[in-house]
Amino acid sequence: MSEQPRPERFEFAANPSAGTTEQAPAADATGLPPEALEEVGHQMRDIAEVPAVEVITTAAVHLMSAAAVKCGLAAEEDAEELRDLDEARKLITALAGFVTAAAPEIGSQHAGPLRDGLKSLQLAFREASPFPDAPGAGPGEKFTGPVYG
Repeated sequence: MSEQPRPERFEFAANPSAGTTEQAPAADATGLPPEALEEVGHQMRDIAEVPAVEVITTAAVHLMSAAAVKCGLAAEEDAEELRDLDEARKLITALAGFVTAAAPEIGSQHAGPLRDGLKSLQLAFREASPFPDAPGAGPGEKFTGPVYG
């Protein structure tokens, strides 16, 4: 599949209901205006200063947080309404694969708490499920092995 050529400038609708367009500021070969390129460069310099272990643990914490909400563990009164076990299963499985793959790279001092959080989510999922999976068949257990309460 061939890639479509990128436009040299952006066009956007100033008033979508009127169908008029305005031309954005001139852009370089990337198709981005100079202000956007400057911002991207700044963000790249910022992320370059962050150690890999921090990026990995932050991503894992985001997956954990999302999975906890989907398991119905949110602190809000509407936690039950936010429960979605199908989505939770996907997030927990992704987290299990991520933590399992990252553990040798980030070391036990960082991987240990992530594994503990993952196990807690796996157990919470089992408790929240109307028909709990057998040990070893729950979300992420193909990566972590069976989880017992």
